[in-house]
Amino acid sequence: MKINTVVSFLLSGAVLFGCNGSTDEKAGDGEKLVIGATMLSMQNEFIVNVSDEMEAKAKELGVKLITVDAERSALKQVEQVESFIAQGVSAIIMNPCEVEASSPAVKLALDAKIPIINVNSETSAKPTAFVGSDDTESARIAMKYIAQRLGGKGNILMMHGFMGQAAQIKRDNGAKEVLKANPGLKLLAEQTGEWDRAKAMSLTENWIQSYGNQVNAIFAHNDEMGMGAVKALEAAGLKNKVLVVSVDAIPDALQAVKKGTLDATVFQNAKEQGSKAIETAVKAAKKEAFDKEVLIPFQLVTKDNVGEFLK
Repeated sequence: MKINTVVSFLLSGAVLFGCNGSTDEKAGDGEKLVIGATMLSMQNEFIVNVSDEMEAKAKELGVKLITVDAERSALKQVEQVESFIAQGVSAIIMNPCEVEASSPAVKLALDAKIPIINVNSETSAKPTAFVGSDDTESARIAMKYIAQRLGGKGNILMMHGFMGQAAQIKRDNGAKEVLKANPGLKLLAEQTGEWDRAKAMSLTENWIQSYGNQVNAIFAHNDEMGMGAVKALEAAGLKNKVLVVSVDAIPDALQAVKKGTLDATVFQNAKEQGSKAIETAVKAAKKEAFDKEVLIPFQLVTKDNVGEFLK
């Protein structure tokens, strides 16, 4: 028993020593930059696409990337940034959960003299740099298409993203700009579907109960919700009577546009956002010149041009 105990103790010590040695070696490697990334939700297909491109670009540039899922919790996201600071990472990339509640993470990173880059979404606190797209413009594009298709007259439902997130706020603003300019368009109702397909389907079912044949179009702040709306409308036999337009151009949505079940989507370039976020973080960490704001344009996708976006 004593011999076994001693052997176990020695083996444990060897394992601990090996782990510590490995960690110290990496921390002391001046060549290899380490970037920590906290993402809004890895249950969201668009965010996963951004994350995948970040991983690919980090590998290409020889950078170590540590990615964690904030699971839609701003509080968890702030804690994750604190953890990255404690690990002494070279730079941080944050895909913010909320405009206000994720802002303390920006201040923590900047106070620790670690560059922090917001990707895809914004905070009220100003980070080192922002890489993404103008979400107000995506809603303008979507709503102008709806206005055109309806001849400037009709009843519209709007499905919001996660309330308090920059994309939700800006897409709401952009849509309402176009509604204001088209008095013949009436907003019947608006509610959050929290970027979620199943929740959007349930919400659309409730709207069908309330408004039935009065609805002419639904604008969903993202494709996940747009696809949920399409499914509910199809089940109710109303899809041919109701336009559905959403944002992101995820693969499912592109196929739906090709089939004609989703009327249009607005392409948001996940690859560009992911790769530019890594490039900006690397430049900031190396104290090289970088753009404080990288804006990637949106594009309308309809049945006429969907082939250009399908792989």
